[in-house]
Amino acid sequence: MRHRAGRSTAVILRGWLAMAGLSLALVAGCHSAPVVDEAPVAQDVSEEAGQARLAPPSERYPDLFQRIALSGLVDPKDWVDAEPKAPTDMINAAFERKRPATQAELSAFVETYFDLPDSTPEAAPDPIVPDGLSLSEHIEALWPHLTRQADAASGQGSLIPLPEPYIVPGGRFREVYYWDSYFTMTGLGPEHEAIKRSMVENFASLIREVGHVPNANRTYYLSRSQPPFFFAMVGLLTPDDPAQSWVEYLPELQSEYEYWMQGDRAVVLEDGSVLNRYWDARNVPRDESYIQDFTTAARSGREPAEIYRELRAGAESGWDFSSRWLADPEDLSTIRTTWIVPVDLNALLYGMERAIEAGCAEIADVICVDDFSARAQARKRAMNTFLWDETLGVFNDYDLEAGQSTGRVSAASLYPLFFGVATEDQAERTAEFTLTHLLAPGGLLSTPLETGEQWDAPNGWAPLQWIAVNGFRDYGNDALAEEIAARWLATVSRTYCETGKLVEKYDATEVKPGGGGEYPLQDGFGWTNGVTVALLELYPDLSAYGATVPSTICTSP
Repeated sequence: MRHRAGRSTAVILRGWLAMAGLSLALVAGCHSAPVVDEAPVAQDVSEEAGQARLAPPSERYPDLFQRIALSGLVDPKDWVDAEPKAPTDMINAAFERKRPATQAELSAFVETYFDLPDSTPEAAPDPIVPDGLSLSEHIEALWPHLTRQADAASGQGSLIPLPEPYIVPGGRFREVYYWDSYFTMTGLGPEHEAIKRSMVENFASLIREVGHVPNANRTYYLSRSQPPFFFAMVGLLTPDDPAQSWVEYLPELQSEYEYWMQGDRAVVLEDGSVLNRYWDARNVPRDESYIQDFTTAARSGREPAEIYRELRAGAESGWDFSSRWLADPEDLSTIRTTWIVPVDLNALLYGMERAIEAGCAEIADVICVDDFSARAQARKRAMNTFLWDETLGVFNDYDLEAGQSTGRVSAASLYPLFFGVATEDQAERTAEFTLTHLLAPGGLLSTPLETGEQWDAPNGWAPLQWIAVNGFRDYGNDALAEEIAARWLATVSRTYCETGKLVEKYDATEVKPGGGGEYPLQDGFGWTNGVTVALLELYPDLSAYGATVPSTICTSP
């Protein structure tokens, strides 16, 4: 089956199901070592096997962890990624005995017992500057710098070893991140088939090992996931017939689906419909953002455990953080993520249900086909009932407490087009909404509100551009799709020529690198690289500020 490059999952599903004799015209749709004073020698981690190995640093070193996390001595992400030089019990005993009281003593203790990641070569790869390279050539040169080999299983730190090579986002993000990886993979051509397959197998191994795909392969991320794009990654392995790959990974797809449908992530609405929300099983500060969460809770006036869970759920959404989740758009301490049924998550789960249905049809499992067809129909029906905002003219987030749409404008409303939930009329109204509220000089805004949070204006993000472009293409609005792509590629291209970098997020209003949030702007950057390559392949003749994007050679103005 042939298809044009860059088609969304919805179009691939429609084509495959037609071949299988099934219908996608669904009715609107359906949950110990001795203590010593001298510097330690690293030991094998076999003594820390089992569940203790998967405990996050805050649980492995409770007193020490909090002292360092709140001291300001070490970047929070560097601290949780530090590699211990000795077994856990030895480090805890040494800390109890020494009881470092000053900043200098704390710093010396960390230096004695931990290797911080900034001291590793991977933390500072050799920079690549434009120097005559086109944007595409630059990205191709970046991939080796962002590729990590299979992890050794002997480490004692927070990294969860993966059996195959993988691509990391870059900067402080030294591990593989869940939803980032799908967008990174969109830009990996045939010459990168091996790494694409390896990344899928890594995520499958995580599902088999821990029951879901964590936020990233770190122990401190185990209590939450991220937007569930695994099925879409699997489909990229055989894009002409994704069901071939869906059936290959059917057990893992079904296991991940069960994870999302059990417990508090599934919400029963007033008419008995089931939709989903983001959730985290823990209600303590995030290890990797401990001091930030502690500070937010302290000024909130709320029960700390409550706000910690809301912050964690917001992190699971990938939109950490955004006015989408805040009662007061200007105040992070009013976060209430678990009270919101997100439009993007439910569109993703609709896509997952359709993928499992297609995989089951491939092996003629009629019971499974009927089950997941009904589940997808039920979700589509519930999305139309609860998530369609007639006033705004888009699918939107739903406020469980208020019993109505949040009324907040965001690019998450474009997910129902990408996954084929919307009708033609709904797609037309979504286009009008996008032109009115989200289209900026440098691409699509995440939201139109300027709050200082990184998933609000003026920032735009590569994954949202990809969702929008392909969603509008699928519904025949090629002009708007091309306009979004052109503006975004111009932003990426201009920033590359001015800085020699591709970065995590961009200011779509002023066409420059983005900002905001709880950490500095990162460069690298996996999903920006992937989406840029994929859009250049979709639109090889686009002009950006007078230069043909694919062949742009950076020159002095």
